[in-house]
Amino acid sequence: MDNAEMDAFVERVEQGSDIVDVVSQYVTLKRKGNRFWGCCPFHQERTPSFSVVPDKGFFYCFGCHAGGNVFKFLSLIENVSYFEAIKLQAEKLGIPMPERHRSEAEKAREQRLKDLLKVNEMARNFFHNCLTMTHMGEVGKAYFAGRGISTETIDEFSLGYAPDAWDKLTKAFTARGVSRDFLLEDGLSMERQGGGLYDRFRHRVMIPIADEKGRIVGFGGRVLDDSKPKYLNTKETVLFNKRRLLFGLDRSHQAIRQAGYVIIVEGYMDAISVFDAGVKNVVASLGTSFTAEHCKKLLRYCKRFFFCYDSDEAGQNATIRALSIVRDSGAEVRVIVVPDGKDPDEFIRKHGADAFRALTEQALSIPDYRLGYVLAHTSIDTTEGKMRALRAMLPVIVSLGGAAERGELIKKLGATLLIDEGVIREEAAKAARNPRLLQEEQGVIGPRNHPQRQVQAEGSVQEPPKRPLRRADSALQKAGRIVIRSVWEDATLLTHVASMVPLEELQDEVQRKILLYLRDMQAQGRRFDAANAAEALGDEAAEELSRAVVENEHAGEDVMAYHDSVERLRRAYLTTRYERLSREAAEAGARGDVAAAAAKLKEITEIKKEMDD
Repeated sequence: MDNAEMDAFVERVEQGSDIVDVVSQYVTLKRKGNRFWGCCPFHQERTPSFSVVPDKGFFYCFGCHAGGNVFKFLSLIENVSYFEAIKLQAEKLGIPMPERHRSEAEKAREQRLKDLLKVNEMARNFFHNCLTMTHMGEVGKAYFAGRGISTETIDEFSLGYAPDAWDKLTKAFTARGVSRDFLLEDGLSMERQGGGLYDRFRHRVMIPIADEKGRIVGFGGRVLDDSKPKYLNTKETVLFNKRRLLFGLDRSHQAIRQAGYVIIVEGYMDAISVFDAGVKNVVASLGTSFTAEHCKKLLRYCKRFFFCYDSDEAGQNATIRALSIVRDSGAEVRVIVVPDGKDPDEFIRKHGADAFRALTEQALSIPDYRLGYVLAHTSIDTTEGKMRALRAMLPVIVSLGGAAERGELIKKLGATLLIDEGVIREEAAKAARNPRLLQEEQGVIGPRNHPQRQVQAEGSVQEPPKRPLRRADSALQKAGRIVIRSVWEDATLLTHVASMVPLEELQDEVQRKILLYLRDMQAQGRRFDAANAAEALGDEAAEELSRAVVENEHAGEDVMAYHDSVERLRRAYLTTRYERLSREAAEAGARGDVAAAAAKLKEITEIKKEMDD
């Protein structure tokens, strides 16, 4: 399949897609003039700031700054890649996708993944049927009933039971033609010494683990007696990597968007109990390892994270580790503290769902939770203890963006530790100037964990998502957006813009990228197209293009606004060039290059004359 064939396919899908119809399947829209408005599905709001302009084919939210074309909307709302969104829409429209030439090795690899997923589906059905349709599963039913898990939730999650036998699943699957290699690779069977296979999971209640697309990629099993280990997960496979998986996300992502926040618990049984209690916006990290990849994945759905790990020492340590990963992501983070040292599952069984919801309303901020943790783990009766506690709080103080919030924490620390606020400010300033010191302070109390990086299972290091920067709304950027919108509507204007301001010299990096892209499209004789632009520009530039096209559409303003905006960009360019030439002229004069200095001074004079006119 060549590029022309793929371009034609994308264009056909785009032309067949009405952005208002697509968005209306997820958002209630009301028409106002030439556009539609609704409450944004990507963040919680009461006053609509989400706009769709059908004749331009763009959407844009003026609250959270999400924007793009119809495929970008689908990729965000369905949590799929941009190309997967195109394929999804093509399937809805009944448009066949052109075949891509694949090597035999690629075909074999894709088929093997499909076969492994199929075997996992078979195993899910096997375990579920053993629980619900055989006498062997009675012990599993009793266990779930004892934990208050309803029949509806058992069916919702396809919970199951692994029989108390050495090779029940292995024999059943072998008889159905599943190969030994698949059973071993999928982590369902293990090799006996001396030959043969036996079941990896035996006499355990079974929890199928799905990825965010709902595909079964592994299993978790909990013992029904005192056997060890208490919990047993599928081994790491090509499908199963717990550092990238969040249990329950396939079921909870819509509830997370609607609630505007996610509750993160420690294990799948906690997630199932919370879900069973009617709180649907819950996911679980598989164990006590919350990773940067988990953080990035959840940020697609909401900006508010509520951690609710166990209240024991291991759970508190896990919470501190998780907070250090999320702290710089831009998310609002709070901690739900479960009293009496209980985990969420135990608490709900004892006190009920309403009591758990009340805990959510009382969730602590990072500073309050960290301070409570520090005070519980160190004595502040001595000067040394006070300073250890202060050093442990420094990463939190430095991470706070607002001066008022930072000041309140310093005031509270001064009163709690009986340390002068000036000393605290001085130590915080010292730590802010020396990031290495912050890394050292992170482990003063509690688990050591690099505050900026999380090591992946494969050995690579992944930076956590950076705090998203809201695009500054300066007069110059407003002018740039008006110019971009005008050029998008009339490509012939690009020649005029480039004659006034060399596009490579535009001050705003994102807007420069957009206009250079449009220049390339014009040079190739290709029309401006929302789908191609979104794919080529990347997220930040695509959102800026959407904003430029969607905002400030007022009849009659275009010609005057365009010329005023080009003049503003021209003046900014001249100012920058004037300053650069002045420096270069001074440098040429200092080294005795009279001719170069004179040439630059001549150009400076011409610029000054134009700016004064």
